[in-house]
Amino acid sequence: MTDSTKTTRNSARKQAVKDMKREMILAAARKIFAQEGLEGASLRAIAQEAGYTPAALYFHFASKEAVYATLLEESLVRLQTHMDRAQHKASSPSDRFSAASMGFFEFYHLNPKDLDLGFYLFRGGMTPKGVGKDRNQPLNNQLTAALSAITDTAVALGIDQAKATRITAEIFAHATGLLMLAHTGRMRMFNLSPVEMMESYVADRLEWILSSVTP
Repeated sequence: MTDSTKTTRNSARKQAVKDMKREMILAAARKIFAQEGLEGASLRAIAQEAGYTPAALYFHFASKEAVYATLLEESLVRLQTHMDRAQHKASSPSDRFSAASMGFFEFYHLNPKDLDLGFYLFRGGMTPKGVGKDRNQPLNNQLTAALSAITDTAVALGIDQAKATRITAEIFAHATGLLMLAHTGRMRMFNLSPVEMMESYVADRLEWILSSVTP
């Protein structure tokens, strides 16, 4: 075995160990954040759950906000993948609009832990907390990129960019409202299905779009 081969293998082994430790930290962080939220969690608690010292965590993450931002970033990647798959099955622009809109709702409806991550701003009240300006903007950009699938399909149906953006905002607001009601159990007081309500709303918005572009 040559020295270069040994060096390559050692580097790969070190990276694998580093990646494993990082995943253990993130797994521990998911549990702590689920229990305590962003405000109540601490690096010390995450380290203890992961079986490390707080100092060891600093080799991977500079702060609890950095850990949270990483978890949220991974969640948004999964959201994008889910929405892409939903649209891939659709053929017409109308179907893609419905698939993108419902894909956003379905992802969080099926993954309540990701919903908790996405709504970290509301932990402890209605005052936005954030994870730092340098992290908030990239995360917002990821969410905007996922939602752009709704905007783009609306434009493909014939409405202008401004109207498409408004439709996207309306769907986002309606979906998040239904998700929060369903997630907190408040929807049960109405004895209604949040999925059916979302489907009905998307169908209504699609009908409005089509009627707007029909001569």
